Amino acid sequence: MGKMLAANSQTAYISEPLNLWHRPGVMSAPVAHWYTYICPENEAIFLPALQETLLFQYHFWREVQSLRSRKDLLRMGRDWSIFLEGRLLVQRPLLKDPFAVFSALWFAERLGCRVVITVRHPAAFASSLTRLGWSFDFNHLLEQPLLMRDYLESFRAEMEGMLATPEDMIGQSALLWRMIYHTVAQFGERFPDFQIVRHEDLSRDPVEGYRALYTLLGLNFDRKVERTILRSSASENPKELSRRKVHSVRLDSQANLANLKRRLGSDDINRLRRLTEDVTSLYYPDTDWD
Repeated sequence: MGKMLAANSQTAYISEPLNLWHRPGVMSAPVAHWYTYICPENEAIFLPALQETLLFQYHFWREVQSLRSRKDLLRMGRDWSIFLEGRLLVQRPLLKDPFAVFSALWFAERLGCRVVITVRHPAAFASSLTRLGWSFDFNHLLEQPLLMRDYLESFRAEMEGMLATPEDMIGQSALLWRMIYHTVAQFGERFPDFQIVRHEDLSRDPVEGYRALYTLLGLNFDRKVERTILRSSASENPKELSRRKVHSVRLDSQANLANLKRRLGSDDINRLRRLTEDVTSLYYPDTDWD
């Protein structure tokens, strides 16, 4: 979604400043936890750094000092050019960051960001994490008292229980999905300006789905944007991404909807349905499990 919303010349794509391994040239503040929660009580750590990021102030020497490989050097060239072009062309910064989801309200109120959140079906979410072997340590959430206080305290016992079974990828995925989208549902009720869209709807009709988002966000949806979206979702694209190219934006979007059926067995899908149904029902009808 981030790449598609940055497909025209009005926006500059900035990737995951709250990633634990983000580049210091992009955002100078350190990040200690996945899904870091920012609110008025701890914003002093992050506010100046993120304001600099939104103003396209690239920390060139910090980045140079952090270089460890040719890949780092190439990434530096990419990021520096994005920041330079963004500043020269007075572009709108677009922060793509799934790890900022719990901080979405702070980004909107403190930094004036327009928020777009993608919902993905829990079975698709779990199948992707399972295929890639991306387990999750819930200590990253439990060790954030402000996040627990504001959004996740009711899930404490479940998270602590999950720590004892780190090999249970289905259980981890279900719990993480529930916590994220339970919080997103609260945002949707309180803040109608937040755009909450289902990944599956964009996959079924990407051009019209993104055209609507562009209109809501005040962006120009021109022929270049349409061509980019069509190329990224066309049927001749791979039906599934290689594990070596998990961040590619080119995929057969229609075929991708069916991938989870090949990755997960019926027992796993039934378990996911049972574990997440209290939140899934807010976004998906029962027929979407068929």
